[in-house]
Amino acid sequence: MPKTTKKPRPQKSLANLEPPARTKRPESLTSREQEILELIWAGFKNKEIGQRLKISVKTVEAHRANMMKKMRVSNTAQLLKMAIQGGALKIR
Repeated sequence: MPKTTKKPRPQKSLANLEPPARTKRPESLTSREQEILELIWAGFKNKEIGQRLKISVKTVEAHRANMMKKMRVSNTAQLLKMAIQGGALKIR
């Protein structure tokens, strides 16, 4: 059996790779998410927001998680910063 020689593949450097361009804009917030965002800005905790809006804490947490996913952030400070920069929150 003849010996096959493999052609060496060029090595791709991970340093030169760029993330794919984002083509989709973040989705807009629902009216309920907007309401919760304003209460977060006002300093209310999840439990307090739930009591005010007559929804469970788990529902508040789900809305918060959805907002963070839509705005592509990982914490509350970034969420509020992006909301201000994006015009979702108005500073008075």
